[in-house]
Amino acid sequence: MLKAYHRGPSGLICLTDPAEVGDGALWIDLFDPVPSEREAVRRLLGLDPPTKAEMAEIEASSRLYVEDGAMVMTAGVLVYAESERPVVTPVTFILKGECLVTLRHHDPLPFRTFVPRLDRSGSTIGLAVLLGLLEAVVDRSADILERSMSDLDELTEQVFSNKAVNPLKKFDLNAVLKRIGQVGDRVSKLRESLSGLSRLMLFLAQAMEETKPSKDIRARLKTLQRDVKSLTDQDSFVTARISFLLDATLGLISIEQNAIIKIFSVAATAFLPPTLIASIYGMNFHHMPELDWKLGYPIAIMLMVLSAILPLWYFRRRGWL
Repeated sequence: MLKAYHRGPSGLICLTDPAEVGDGALWIDLFDPVPSEREAVRRLLGLDPPTKAEMAEIEASSRLYVEDGAMVMTAGVLVYAESERPVVTPVTFILKGECLVTLRHHDPLPFRTFVPRLDRSGSTIGLAVLLGLLEAVVDRSADILERSMSDLDELTEQVFSNKAVNPLKKFDLNAVLKRIGQVGDRVSKLRESLSGLSRLMLFLAQAMEETKPSKDIRARLKTLQRDVKSLTDQDSFVTARISFLLDATLGLISIEQNAIIKIFSVAATAFLPPTLIASIYGMNFHHMPELDWKLGYPIAIMLMVLSAILPLWYFRRRGWL
């Protein structure tokens, strides 16, 4: 899908026909493009847009470079953040002259919400559009990080506010472990995205030193760099919280397992003396004087009950139960 945005007298004009794309385009957005759409961009820019395989390369030389006067920059953007399996998808930004081309194979939320903002902003150069898109991506990253912190607060409340002797009676620690893993996966992939955005902005800042953009553009880029750095620092803090909460949850599971083993140990200890007494009087020897007692049976029962109660009383008094 191709969408080419032009600045018209009354606002943005969106063109979707590759044959109509020409000079004067402010922003060309390629979403999972077909060959005819890639060819239209190639004719306009004079270079081939990166393929899907090339976008997935992780080395900096393949993601950040200048070709035929165009800056080609690729960074990962987190998508499906609310799902159980978030994905970091590569997005390529190609800036040549006054035109910005974006190439992507997923649909990140910032791209869907940015068009109204672009219409209101009145931007007339591709560099301003690029900064606006990056601001939208950074804002979305901040929202994802805030969501992760809120999830961690809820999980922490569940784990540490439980007053029961048996923690598993109130909630399932296995489910808590699963949610911690999901939050950890989301935060780690967000950190991967922020790292790529940081490298992209550093590359852009170095390239802007030669083009000498306006003071407003330079200030916006510096603000973006500070925002990404603060989000990266906050991401590290959240990662430490996840590690602590994971250790605490595993500790509670270990305590619960020990409690179960203790119950079986106490039960085995309590029933050992009655079993011993029953075994003695179950032997088939002729010369056992107790066999002739009229009160032998009730006395044996009393001994077995008493031998079971005494260990339980002792364990209870020591605080083991």
